[in-house]
Amino acid sequence: MPDKQPFFQWRALKKGEASALIWLWLSLLVVGLDQVTKIWASAALEFNQPVNVLPFFDLRLLHNAGAAWSILANAGGWQRWFLSGLAIIVTGVIIVWLSRIKRQQYWLGFALALVIGGALGNVIDRLMYGYVIDFIDIYYQGWHWPAFNIADSAISMGVVILLIDAIFNND
Repeated sequence: MPDKQPFFQWRALKKGEASALIWLWLSLLVVGLDQVTKIWASAALEFNQPVNVLPFFDLRLLHNAGAAWSILANAGGWQRWFLSGLAIIVTGVIIVWLSRIKRQQYWLGFALALVIGGALGNVIDRLMYGYVIDFIDIYYQGWHWPAFNIADSAISMGVVILLIDAIFNND
């Protein structure tokens, strides 16, 4: 019977085992796509003016100085540095985690790489502008999901995959 590994393992790889750091290419892809789309949105869209794409989807340029759902958005500026520092620390921890899993743990590597790329994409915004650029607006009738971006999507997808991997742990 194969030995199951815990969800969050901090062991070093044995000699000869290839780490999953190869997945960092995906993180770079996420950062690049995120930054390109934010540059486009900032250039092509007027602030807070919706551009209807589908009956439930608008492009709407917004600036979020806070965390998810604009938590801490009006905190006076300290949140920029706190959230950036926190994201950098968490990213460092996740990179160490990624370096200590086997390359064959595809879903876990994929998920961690998405979270890293998303976190770094938003950190770049915070450090450069003091806010995160959001432009995807999903809604139903008068109810709007908080606006988001590619980085937020990558983080959300990565966390969902992490949860699925933790529950089923098929590696």
